[in-house]
Amino acid sequence: MARTLSTRRTTRRLAADTGLLAVAAAFALPLAWVVLSALDPDASLRVKAPGSLTLGNFDAVLTPDITLTPLLNSLILCGTATLLTVVCAALAAYPLSRFRSRLNRPFLLTILFATSLPITAVMVPVYALFVRVNLIDTMQGTILFFAASQLPFAIWLMKNFMDGVPKELEEAAWTDGASSLQSLVRVVLPLMGPGVAVVTVFAFVLMWGNFFVPFMLLLTPDQLPASVSINEFFGNRGAVAYGQLAAFSVLYSTPVILLYVLVARRLGGGFALGGAVKG
Repeated sequence: MARTLSTRRTTRRLAADTGLLAVAAAFALPLAWVVLSALDPDASLRVKAPGSLTLGNFDAVLTPDITLTPLLNSLILCGTATLLTVVCAALAAYPLSRFRSRLNRPFLLTILFATSLPITAVMVPVYALFVRVNLIDTMQGTILFFAASQLPFAIWLMKNFMDGVPKELEEAAWTDGASSLQSLVRVVLPLMGPGVAVVTVFAFVLMWGNFFVPFMLLLTPDQLPASVSINEFFGNRGAVAYGQLAAFSVLYSTPVILLYVLVARRLGGGFALGGAVKG
């Protein structure tokens, strides 16, 4: 009987490990193709080790028109929109977390509904509105729409993290004469650093990979971000410069990786509230 149970456990463990390895391979193969093709002078759709290593693909794409200007546009768009999203989400989540009202639940349900709306469903009325207010083909208009599209989910996340900060800490700050805004900035936000980091990374990554919004709202080639300019590597009649496409993809992924590395400590730090309300 014991041997039968042991055999079943071993079989289940092997099946689980096999499934995990298959999932890992499904994610690893595209990444391996990008890295290997970026260094391969004869890159194709096949995942293969390059016959000779070269940096020619990077030299070909590292020009202002192809890479540098689009990446700068992406950093301006996504960085500014992320900052705006985090600030607005913190200001909106604070009253939802700290004050009780009959409108809290309907408002949160409305936010949850807004997160499920597909971007294509609101793009047509937004485009018509932007035409009327002269925000088409402007960086500020695209930034505002980026921030507005990410704000519902950011508020929802920020509110959940803010609920974990004891209100007693704010009451102590209020006793010392701090205002609600000062307690939010100096007490709540520093203690929920991992939550702010999660919202920041989540919002930035979703904006960074967004193709549809800047493609619709920006018309001038000099203003297009890298998520749109990558389309230029797909030529006419199916011709694709695979090596240059892979090199551009490596450069395009670098800011997101650097952002994650910068906030990784905060993501794994947890809330440092142990003993904060004692005494």
